[in-house]
Amino acid sequence: MERLLKKFYQKYILDGLSAMALGLFASLIVGLILRTAAEQLLLFWPDSPIVLSIQEIGRAAISMMGPAIAIAVAYKLKAPLLVLVASMVAGQLGAVYGGPAGAYLSVVMAIEAGSFVSKKTPLDIIVTPIVTMIAGFLVAISAGQLIGALMSGLGIIIVEATKAQPLIMGIVVSVVMGMILTAPISSAALALMLQISGLAAGAATAGCCAQMVGFALMSRKDNKAGEVIAQGLGTSMLQVSNIIRNPWIWVPPTLAAAITGPLATIVFSMENIAAGAGMGTSGLVGVILTFQTMGFTSDVFFKVLFLYIVLPGILSVLFYEILVKMKKIKAGDCSINVD
Repeated sequence: MERLLKKFYQKYILDGLSAMALGLFASLIVGLILRTAAEQLLLFWPDSPIVLSIQEIGRAAISMMGPAIAIAVAYKLKAPLLVLVASMVAGQLGAVYGGPAGAYLSVVMAIEAGSFVSKKTPLDIIVTPIVTMIAGFLVAISAGQLIGALMSGLGIIIVEATKAQPLIMGIVVSVVMGMILTAPISSAALALMLQISGLAAGAATAGCCAQMVGFALMSRKDNKAGEVIAQGLGTSMLQVSNIIRNPWIWVPPTLAAAITGPLATIVFSMENIAAGAGMGTSGLVGVILTFQTMGFTSDVFFKVLFLYIVLPGILSVLFYEILVKMKKIKAGDCSINVD
């Protein structure tokens, strides 16, 4: 039983959700970035065919979220080619009925059903796609729709609770989302499933930024410039193996998140949308979508610079040095092995 649970966790939670995050990034998130950039450029070049083309590409990418999730998950789960192609329909149906969560659930079940009948009949080229699509549709209109509604409801509760208790929820949301970003679970996928927005999304962004910027700066002596940048603009997940060896290294950026989170909700009134809430400084998506949400103004720029980059960096390094003096952390504990 324990072995089955580990296999399920590895396949559907770690591998599946990680692949889902890639699908989301390559469609919805990148699409939002392109569309937002185009909308801003159109203010200066309203009739530019290049800018209008970028805007069109962005809109198309956003609309392809379901199929993109399907392709990414099917590829990661090593689905047969016919199943992979047919699962795009399941992904689109799941996205329509249940959003990102519905898309993921529909795709997973469609892949399992399609893989079960794949290459087992003389009419494989017809049977496999039909079974895959029907399984995806049935899940989308039943469990997928229910899961999507439940996740959306939970997201509303988080958003409203953050408005009512900005101090407590600012800490909780920032710390939890930041830790999920560093852990081998997709914070981007979770934020989109929950559809968190407003102050809650601002706190989540602060927590994710604290983890990425914090780990990047406090590990600068242990790593080359490339590894530092990879953490700051890529993912702090690179530190997972080091955290397992010495959990104390996770304390500095997490404490930084506990401070920047409530500052984001109470002092700076930071807001974001779901697509940016779980990204932090990864590809600067969280930052860019903060500007989209709050406006491209000098006031917002300095808030973002201070709260999402400068302050978490200073706090993380400070807490790191304290733990080094306490001999809880030593040189090399944050070294990333790229061999």
